[in-house]
Amino acid sequence: SSPPTMSDEILAKAEEAIPAEVRMISGCMDSQTSADVSNVASFQLPDPAGRAGGALTSSLLKTLYADHRAPDEDLSFQDVLLKVRDVLSDGSFTQIPQLSSSRPMDVESKFEIVPEGCEGARRAVLIGINYVGQQGELSGCHNDVLNMKEYIMDIHGFKEENITILMDDGRHTEPTYENIIDAYRALVSQSEAGDCCYCHYSGHGGKLRDDNGDEEDGYDETLVPLDYTSAGQIRDDDIFKVLVGRARRGVTMTCVMDCCHSGTVLDLPFVFRADGESEGMQAAEGFEFDGLLGLAAALPAG
Repeated sequence: SSPPTMSDEILAKAEEAIPAEVRMISGCMDSQTSADVSNVASFQLPDPAGRAGGALTSSLLKTLYADHRAPDEDLSFQDVLLKVRDVLSDGSFTQIPQLSSSRPMDVESKFEIVPEGCEGARRAVLIGINYVGQQGELSGCHNDVLNMKEYIMDIHGFKEENITILMDDGRHTEPTYENIIDAYRALVSQSEAGDCCYCHYSGHGGKLRDDNGDEEDGYDETLVPLDYTSAGQIRDDDIFKVLVGRARRGVTMTCVMDCCHSGTVLDLPFVFRADGESEGMQAAEGFEFDGLLGLAAALPAG
């Protein structure tokens, strides 16, 4: 089957606002809360098992990387999301995974982080925040990052020197507000047409009252950096300005956001929900293109 038919106006606005091909798999819709799994061993993950992992990441890896290898058969994006939902529901998690994109996608096309025939560089930014010693401490986010790093290196050929890791484990760059923004900026500035990027975030997500009127529900979705009490949260508008809206045309970027309120944190205009009822990708209901185009127009050239 082919990608869904959208009006030429919507397609033109999407391409103007977001030049790159950006896809996001998120753990839940904005109104849902993601979960922290206390024991990833129940998801049959490769080491380090026995420590906690995010529900979305664990389920995704069980689907894509069972027993340290990719599935024998080609899975489509729809297959992957529905299988992830089955794994989540088997573990009594109620999240509905969803796929969002800057372009309409055929969800029955082969799942890929790296497009077939990609000869460009492969770069990744992996962020895991456990908020060690803080209220709301998580236990699975470092585990998520280490498992995803192993997966993208083993299956997709990413090289260690092209993977940036931010974790609050005392051994890596700390995932502060400034360091997260800097990592996203560097990823975008280094990536040219034909390159492939992977971004992973495991940590808390939040909502703040919208400060510029571009959100239909009146709230910005946020990522919660390690130093959020002093530096604040990272709004979806900020992520658009440094990452989504800045990535160059011809770059393919895949993001996995394993956090609460993650459904629209990248402000992508097309969506497929793995709820067992949605057929194909749809234009996101009530999507505010004008606000996004305003943000895009304000970005510096280059």
